[in-house]
Order: sequence, then C-alpha cells, then structure tokens
Amino acid sequence: MEMLKDAVLYLVAAPVYAALIGAEVVLSSLHGRGYYTVRGTLTNAYLAAVNVGLDLAVRAAWFAVLARVFHYHLVQVAHPWVYWGSLFVAQDLMFYFMHRVDHACRLFWAVHVTHHSSDEFNLTVGFRSSALQPLYRCAWFAPLVLLGYRPGDVMLMYSATQIYGVLVHTRCVGRLGPLEWVLCTPSHHRVHHGANPRYRDRNFGMVLIVWDRLFGTFAAEAEEVRYGLAGMHATRGPLRVIVHEWLAMWADLRRPAPLTARLLYVVGPPGWRHDRRAAPDPKRGNNTESVHTAVDVGGSAP
Repeated sequence: MEMLKDAVLYLVAAPVYAALIGAEVVLSSLHGRGYYTVRGTLTNAYLAAVNVGLDLAVRAAWFAVLARVFHYHLVQVAHPWVYWGSLFVAQDLMFYFMHRVDHACRLFWAVHVTHHSSDEFNLTVGFRSSALQPLYRCAWFAPLVLLGYRPGDVMLMYSATQIYGVLVHTRCVGRLGPLEWVLCTPSHHRVHHGANPRYRDRNFGMVLIVWDRLFGTFAAEAEEVRYGLAGMHATRGPLRVIVHEWLAMWADLRRPAPLTARLLYVVGPPGWRHDRRAAPDPKRGNNTESVHTAVDVGGSAP
C-alpha cells in the first residue's frame, strides 16, 4: 500500500539498530560509563510506542490530505535521479525549519520537549520521540507535495532520514573530519541536546548540517555536554513525561496577565514571561549532576 511502503525501511533497520544498541550497551558497561539505565531505556521505548501508535492512527487521514494537495501540484520532475535527489534536499530543509519552530514556539516545544527530557544520551534516545508530533508533522510536507513530490515518496524519504537521525544519538563516536562540514554527525547532535548555554538552540539539521551553517544556528562541540531539562524529577511518570510542559503552560495562562501576554505564553518562545521575573528556562536544565564527557568510548576526543 502506497502510504505504508516506508515500513520496509524500518524492517531492514530494526536488526541494525538492535546490534548497534547492544554494542553500545556492552561498551558502556565495559568502560563503566553508565550510558544506559533501565528506567531511561523503558521510557524511550514507551515514547516511541506512543509516537508510532499515533502515527498509524492518523496516517490515513494525513495521506488523504496530501493526496488532495498533490492533485494541484505545480511541477513534474521526470528524471528519477533529479527527483529523488531534490526530494532528499527539500525534505531535509523542511525538517530543519520544522525543528527550529519546535524550539522557538512554546506550543510546539510542548510537544517536542519529550525528546529532550532525558538526562541520558544514547542510541535509544533517538527513539524518544516527540510523541504527539504525528498530529501535525505531515502539514510540513504539504509544500513538497505541491511541488510535485508524491505523498508516499515524501513519507518514505522522511522515514529514511529519520533512520539516519537515530544513529547520531551516541557518545561513542568522535569527530568525523571533513564529513562534519556537510553531515549532521554525533558530535553536532550532542551539541543540539546540550543544556550548556553556548549549545542552546543549535544544530537543528537531521542529515545535513549545511542548513545550520547557512542560517547561523551552527555550534561546534567545544566543552563537556550537559543533558536534560530543569525539573526532571517532575517528568518521570508515563503521562507526565508527555504533558508536563502543557501543564506548565496552563499554569502560566491562569496567571493574571494581559491578553497579549496570555497569547505569548502559548506561541512565544519557551521561558518567556510577561512579568520578567527570573525563572529557570524550561528548555534547558541546570542539573550539574548530568554533566558527561562528550566522547568517552571509541573515536577521538572532540
């Protein structure tokens, strides 16, 4: 079926993921790094299951919408190499902007925060999905369909880039030389997950890092990375880990404030306050206990 043809990619990737995660667990244990905990791994698996379940529930509806949009497409790319190559580049660019909006607007951050709410960083964190994102993700694909890319192909390319995106969630790989000028590498993505002030809101790319270099959001790994969010003790429950930022938003909306301020509590940047009182930025934690060396096993030190 057209809308499920990306499923074969996941079937092929599953044993590769299992082998790599197993190797990372073994390396972590042998070197005493403690990259994995049972609680963290189970939470990552749970959030992945919620994301996949919701994706399956809404996929048919979104595919129908994209198919309708495709009916009005503006361009027809005939050459297969041009078609797939340009789709890859366009898809990665659209993901960059979606990811950047996820960090810039609190409404979308409330969804995306689940991916950043772990104070661990390992391959299973790549499965720690923005659990509710399937509800709106395909809306970002509509411009691609309007440009003449078939809905099933757009969804297939997104899945392919997601497979790569999981693999950069590791501390076992160091710098990758010239590849770092073009690709988003584990070093780049460690920066993206860093709570350090110099790493905040950097390196949004999925496969290509050129967008971050082009639009001024790039940062190189230059100091130990601190992972996690403020108030992690409050996000341990299976429901709270998904809704804790929504609860915080609701609490802010209940505060006495002008209408404009109430609106900005929803669509403004995370951490914005109308009364300018000092408050921990909900996007980044201050937990000094979650400081880890960027590369401890394998590879060269960044």
